[in-house]
Amino acid sequence: MNEIEMWLESRIGLNFRSGLERMRQAISLLDHPEENYPIIHVTGTNGKGSSIAFMSQLFVQHEKKVGTFTSPHMVSVHDRICINQKPISDEDFTRLGRQVQEMERQLRQTHDPLSYFEILTLIALLYFEEEQVDVALIEVGIGGLLDATNVVIGDVAVVTSVGLDHQETLGDSIVAIAEQKAGIFKEKKIAVIGPLAEEARRICELRANELETVLYEYGRDFSFSKGQFSNQDEMIADLQISLKGTYQEENAAVALQSFLLFMKQQNWQPQVKWIRKALQETHWAGRLEYFERGIYLDGAHNLPALSRLVEFIRQQGQKEIFLLFGALKRKNYQGMLSYLQQELPHVQLFVTTFEDDGAIDKQNLTTETYVSSYREFIEQFIKSANDNQLLFVTGSLYFIAEVRAFLLEKEID
Repeated sequence: MNEIEMWLESRIGLNFRSGLERMRQAISLLDHPEENYPIIHVTGTNGKGSSIAFMSQLFVQHEKKVGTFTSPHMVSVHDRICINQKPISDEDFTRLGRQVQEMERQLRQTHDPLSYFEILTLIALLYFEEEQVDVALIEVGIGGLLDATNVVIGDVAVVTSVGLDHQETLGDSIVAIAEQKAGIFKEKKIAVIGPLAEEARRICELRANELETVLYEYGRDFSFSKGQFSNQDEMIADLQISLKGTYQEENAAVALQSFLLFMKQQNWQPQVKWIRKALQETHWAGRLEYFERGIYLDGAHNLPALSRLVEFIRQQGQKEIFLLFGALKRKNYQGMLSYLQQELPHVQLFVTTFEDDGAIDKQNLTTETYVSSYREFIEQFIKSANDNQLLFVTGSLYFIAEVRAFLLEKEID
């Protein structure tokens, strides 16, 4: 670990939610790198990553240079900052990190130190400017309105979904959370929203009206069903999606609508054959990702995401299902476990821990079956499972990243 990564690690836990003044000052001291390329800004309780994965592949297939900033990472922190799906190099990360570090010395004369996520956001904004991307896809960290990324002005703002998550930060109602998500809408720009609950949709409409934002709503202005996408301009049939789960049609619809609107803004011509190829070749690590020997990994880290996983499990016919769950104590893990037990009474549910100080362990449980080592559990499943058995590993994205690294290592062995 070099000095920039050590500096970055030292800022874990610093997460100020007092406003954006520090970030605004930081980008000013860096001469506003974010003003030198167009941006699609993406938020949502779930579906952000999948929608960005679809959009990234759509732009790549159309031979555009696309930057993506996403979180959390699955393997390395560098994976959060990519160009055409290739992570930033160690050299570029360190060099730009030093630039941010040098700027921060001046910033700290008037402001508090930067947080982990703020530093990463600034490195990404500098990198995309340096690389002269055709478009940057910027994913919100938490919420929207007060998120560090909200110093950018997105040409298109995207809200994939609104559900209860991060209530301690965003508020404990759908309306409060929707207000945070709609906080990324920008004046006289474009916004695209996925299938939202009525109260969330109304908040987005009100915010769009205030800002004269042109709003496109899933189900009203565009749709995706049975392999067919349609909006007011066109209809594209025979689309196949590589990502599993019927809800991925919704994410693909949001991504494709946002992509087409952006292409129109730029006077770029989309090609149907490349759209088909992009949706068919999109992959997103840790989201209903299938590994050989009947193992699925899915970072369903909140109740709305778990409901989607339950929907997929129910589609598996007569398969015998095992579920391995790991989560953080700060999350509503008891609510998630109760939901799984209620909705999937015939599934064999196991709870485990992982290498994070905040992970749940045996003492946090009541009646659930506890597994002390997920590695031994998975190895035993691999040895003994038959073709009629499936294992779903789910919960925290940090847990999924750890399990994924373990499975990839086993494949190499």
